[in-house]
Amino acid sequence: MTYQTQVRLACNLGILLLQSLAYAADDFATLQAPASDSSSSLFQDIPSVYSASKYEQKVTKAPASISIVTGDEIKKYGYRNFGAILSSLRGFYNTRDRNNGYVGARGFGLPSDFNSRVLLLIDGHRFNDNLFDAFDTSEAFPVDVDIIERVEVVRGPSSSLYGTSAVFGVINVITKRGRDQHGANIKYSYGSNDTHKTSASYGNRFKNGLEAFVTGTFYDSQGYNKLFYKEFDAPSTNNGLSTGNDSEQSRKLMAKASFGDFSFQGLHVDRTKDIPTASFNTQFNSHAQTFVDQANFVELKYDHTFENQLNVQSRLSYNNYRFRGDLPFSSSPTPPSSTSINKNLFYGEWWRAELEASKLVWDDHHITVGGQYQGNFHQYLTNFFEVAPNSVPGSNVNTYQWALFAQDDYSITDTLSLNVGVRYDYYSIFGSTINPRVGLIYAPWQSTTFKLLYGQAFRAPNQFELNFSIPDVQVKNRDLKPEKMDTVEFIIEHYFTRQLRTELNVFHTSITDNITSTTNSDSLVQYQNNRNVDSIGFETQIENTWGDGFQGRLSYSWQNTTDKKTGERLTNSPEHMVKLNLIAPLWQDKVFVGFETQFMSSRKTPPKDANGNKGGRVGDYVISNLTVYTQNWVKGLELSAGVYNLFDQRYFDPASADHKQNAIQQDGLQFRVKGSMDF
Repeated sequence: MTYQTQVRLACNLGILLLQSLAYAADDFATLQAPASDSSSSLFQDIPSVYSASKYEQKVTKAPASISIVTGDEIKKYGYRNFGAILSSLRGFYNTRDRNNGYVGARGFGLPSDFNSRVLLLIDGHRFNDNLFDAFDTSEAFPVDVDIIERVEVVRGPSSSLYGTSAVFGVINVITKRGRDQHGANIKYSYGSNDTHKTSASYGNRFKNGLEAFVTGTFYDSQGYNKLFYKEFDAPSTNNGLSTGNDSEQSRKLMAKASFGDFSFQGLHVDRTKDIPTASFNTQFNSHAQTFVDQANFVELKYDHTFENQLNVQSRLSYNNYRFRGDLPFSSSPTPPSSTSINKNLFYGEWWRAELEASKLVWDDHHITVGGQYQGNFHQYLTNFFEVAPNSVPGSNVNTYQWALFAQDDYSITDTLSLNVGVRYDYYSIFGSTINPRVGLIYAPWQSTTFKLLYGQAFRAPNQFELNFSIPDVQVKNRDLKPEKMDTVEFIIEHYFTRQLRTELNVFHTSITDNITSTTNSDSLVQYQNNRNVDSIGFETQIENTWGDGFQGRLSYSWQNTTDKKTGERLTNSPEHMVKLNLIAPLWQDKVFVGFETQFMSSRKTPPKDANGNKGGRVGDYVISNLTVYTQNWVKGLELSAGVYNLFDQRYFDPASADHKQNAIQQDGLQFRVKGSMDF
């Protein structure tokens, strides 16, 4: 099928969806009727969000643009990993280099950026590690997508509540509880590239008040047996074919328990990935290049609401992260040559304590105050060759950070509210930073809300940028300053009916002291505060949910994200994105089809690769996914079959400067079948 045919098909599907949405607008007069019952019913239908203000509120009252993805949608769209979930949302995109998955938001998604400008929460627990401030959106993501109950995505700066990394947004992944499972479950799936995934879960809420949930997942994929890279197309490098170097395995364990005001959760994830791209100028087509990630945390939480409605929450947690990278290097570019293994070993440990309180005061002020302390008692980074393990001294520092924050959500009138928050952070590595957020929210009608928002955010320099070094290759920079971001945003949200909703948001973002990898005066790699970034854009979406199982949304995003000095668009920054999502029942409440299609415009690749070649562009693309999902045929049994990249579109993502390739080809047509059984 030609590219033009794919675009035409996607457009026709979009028109069909919009026509269906238009039919739903027949109730519009009912919505606008003055009857109070209609207004109350609409307000009850509006979903709530916790993560925007650290207390439960309607999304129309939240000082941000909000997206919510439910566990039901995850099943019916057949999402296989967390990157696919984010890619379905307006303004977000996900890129891969056959190692990790990277989040892009509002035109900012530098290749191999490790997602340090988006904050990830797991049931409210801060997950970003203390070495890279990072997380992965592929199989190293900490939880299996099948145990997600809902995902709350809060766009824009949120450092006034959450501190570092809450630059482009906060993502809170809320997982299942014992009451959601209410028994045992086993899942199994099989897909392309001999990919197997097996999981088992048990959860329940017992009569004595104890609630518990435990789950484990094992994932194993052989990956592509052969991958061709034209940059290595020579007899000495197997004519550009990387064979048997794309396998991946991961294990995930999670346990949760709650009793009264106390709750506990613990998590473990480890992932092993073979690297087929010969990144970091390593030996091509070597089975020795392997990366291993591991992360763990345990957390105890106390949550109590007193009779006067004062809510107090506290968290105490222990966290660690480990990484091992084996990188094979050849002694000669042509055979015969010997291979030396270079090792990267990174290890981080930290504990965190948090305390916060929230209360409605004088009937119109919702006050939230809190603080946190984090002690980083291991931040170890080293790089050495196996033959000389003690030749390079590692970096191991102990650092700490603490913060205080306050927020007031003031209801000035029934239709006008003011949200004001500020946070003070102190870091032992660079000092203090203060970040405010102000939001004016006006709802002149029950169906329409206007939001005018201003916020500042920051990203602290991480330990890898500050202290990692390789002799004659990379040097430290302990003088790095935090990145700062200012954003002004205007949002309009309107409900045509109780089910039909549209949103338009316009934003302007300015980033100063952006930290990037560059070369210093000695031609060595070093991270520096050497760039300022300007971004303007708008996002719009229309969505509808029918009572008979139909639901859909159509979104468009435009962003212009540029280097202030050169005026050039950033690497891996698309100008246009169009997304269509549709769920339709095929037979009663038993069979559903989930369809999505995504268009992304062309993007720049890095200005030069590891060999100094000039960068270029990757072309625009349209990809579509289709899943058929069944339930209720047999009690507790769910089955699904999905086809991904339905039209086998050949497309690429920009690669980082760590690669000889300027761009990495992405997966073609793939399939997956899956079964789930409750007991």
